[in-house]
Amino acid sequence: MSHVGVGPRAVMRSVAFLTAGVLAVPALAGCTSEDPAGKPLAEQDVAAANRARISDGGTLRWAVDSVPDTLNAFQSDADATTTRVAQAVLPSMYRTDETGSPVRNADYLESAEVVDTEPKQVVVYKLNQQAVWSDGREIGAADFAAQWRALSGKDSAYWTARNAGYDRIEKIERGANDLEVKVTFSRPYADWKALFSPLYPKDVTGTPDAFNDGARRSLKVTAGPFTVKKVDTKSDQVVLTGNPRWWGEPAKLDEIVLRAVPRDKRVSELVAGKLDLAEIDPETADEVTLAAAPEDPATGTPLMGPQGSPAAGPQGRSAAEALRSWAVANGSDEEAAEEETTAREERRETEAKAQRRQKALSGFEVRKSLEPAYTQLALNGSDGPLADERVRRAVARALDRRKLAEAVLKPLGLPAEPVGSHLALSGQPAYADGSGALGQQNAKEARALLADAGWVPGGPVKKTDEGEKAAGAEKDKKAEKDDDKKDEKKSEGDDGTYIVGEDDKSGDDRRGDGKNDDGGDAKDGVDRESGEKHSSGKNTAQGGAPGAYAPKGTAAPAGSAAAPLAKDGKALTLRFVLPSGPGSETLRTVADRVTDMLKEIGIGTEITKVPDESYFKDHIAAGEYDLALYSWPASAFPATDARPIYAKPVPAADGSLNVAQNYTRVGTDQVDQLFDRAMATLDRKEARDLLRKADSRIWAAAGSIPLYQRPQLTAARKNLANAGAFGFETPVYEDMGFLEKGAQGSRPSAPASPSPSS
Repeated sequence: MSHVGVGPRAVMRSVAFLTAGVLAVPALAGCTSEDPAGKPLAEQDVAAANRARISDGGTLRWAVDSVPDTLNAFQSDADATTTRVAQAVLPSMYRTDETGSPVRNADYLESAEVVDTEPKQVVVYKLNQQAVWSDGREIGAADFAAQWRALSGKDSAYWTARNAGYDRIEKIERGANDLEVKVTFSRPYADWKALFSPLYPKDVTGTPDAFNDGARRSLKVTAGPFTVKKVDTKSDQVVLTGNPRWWGEPAKLDEIVLRAVPRDKRVSELVAGKLDLAEIDPETADEVTLAAAPEDPATGTPLMGPQGSPAAGPQGRSAAEALRSWAVANGSDEEAAEEETTAREERRETEAKAQRRQKALSGFEVRKSLEPAYTQLALNGSDGPLADERVRRAVARALDRRKLAEAVLKPLGLPAEPVGSHLALSGQPAYADGSGALGQQNAKEARALLADAGWVPGGPVKKTDEGEKAAGAEKDKKAEKDDDKKDEKKSEGDDGTYIVGEDDKSGDDRRGDGKNDDGGDAKDGVDRESGEKHSSGKNTAQGGAPGAYAPKGTAAPAGSAAAPLAKDGKALTLRFVLPSGPGSETLRTVADRVTDMLKEIGIGTEITKVPDESYFKDHIAAGEYDLALYSWPASAFPATDARPIYAKPVPAADGSLNVAQNYTRVGTDQVDQLFDRAMATLDRKEARDLLRKADSRIWAAAGSIPLYQRPQLTAARKNLANAGAFGFETPVYEDMGFLEKGAQGSRPSAPASPSPSS
């Protein structure tokens, strides 16, 4: 996995604040006469082509992360492949467009509108009169009603993962005719367009047994351009084939084969000709781009070949053969000549393999965009140092989010803008940069927040027994107080010396322009090969290196990090948990940079890499971390989908804490109320304003810090059209296919990063 990512709807399937209201929340950044939502930072890149230029037939072999355990998207173990299958084979009343907004899907829906708001909200759906299930039955009110009953939460026999929105429906009935479905809500629901996408047939949702087990490995009845031919767990693939009862534009492809291929194996499968489309990591993208370089017209070889291809000797002999002949003829040692010949032949074979690999990859191109998802730094506020809002805010103020975004996106040629909202991405209607509620990066103010919380530079650290953890690594809130008193600072005239690295209490010698003023490379960190954890916040007496004394008034050397912080005999060291699997290199690079930025204000980190399969279950969901990096997708319905991510945790009946999807355990009543109001209003402008206010208060609480929109890199066969990096838009499966000979698809120009002033 290139990034660890979870979806607001999907994560609730896999698992189940300090008050920010007292903080002054400034006006939203960028709120001018122009819409603060802006535009999407990058277009989709799918080699768009008119259907007339696409051949009929063919099989698309598409790499996915896994064969799904279930084809029921509303169950707890549904995954991204479940969603992909559902998009291709099931009805959806709404799709997402290039701005991540919902748009009516005309293949299923002629219209849908709110026809009454008093005394109850009523929505009438008018279905496409050609819309039928693959068994010939019309799609209708019975299917809508069965799905509502299954997902309403009223019948515990249904093993559902979520009921958001469905729990607000009072009744569903047939409208004026068979093509009308009338939905009456018990409470107003702004995100009603989120419902019935996907829509399952009543054969799946009509009974608990059918819902729980009937759609796990097969879908006998579908209603999309494709249908499920088989789920083959032995071959790790799902095979989709054209639906003969499909009434829309016929699918260009005969089949789509979704193959489970690990991220680190995909380049080999591309080279072997076993894939046509695959999301890839940046290293593979570089290799594919190099392979697609222009060829030398004289030789037919790439102009940028691997290490240069060996030239043939006279009469077609290899260079190695020519060398051996020369060596023997001139009296050189024949054994040495043989060794040199063998080495040359081995190099030649290696280069030949590289050349064959490059030739195989030359049939692909990299299609890139930005995913409708962002990566965040999560701060666990349940206990330890980060339970103090001042410490969380200090961590946030220490981060240069633009530099972090540039480190990930700039090398890929993608816009490197830091994300300014927890609830939407640039271009989506709810987007506005709310980071002003927290404040810009400022090391001096970060240190002041830490000092206010009692963390002092160079404070004594109590020696601990083996196995005892630093402040951020322990779970016991009743940690022993250090009996040793902090050494009294000597007066200015005492001995005329100071310890290099010790902060002046007033902070007047620090820059206040928001720049890191005592940077430097962290010398501690993580052994990337072994995965062993190291502290980047080691302490020495008085916070300086042993013997590092200088005459008073001598400036600290440029690039020196801040003295490590301590409180009650404990060093301020935070547990930074990361996934260790293939494709997580980007996260580890970001973690290293975050570690360096925190070291500048005296915060140490203890990085631990854990297996991917246990990362969420055993660490994030369980709260066994202080800092972590993971991703959330941007929903078209943030009031519904983002609420469980930021809702204030509440005690459960068994005494445990119900955190839903709020893995940072940071929430406020005020944020919950703003979400509830946004969910209940049918005024779209009012809903956007409420969501933006909620986002500002989420920023102020500093439980999670959005960093950058995730890159989306896809290797696609050059003649494959209408597939690749989809960005915000829902894929159109029936339009995917291979171009007629000589035809070309269109691609967007390279996206340009906004100027610093925009």
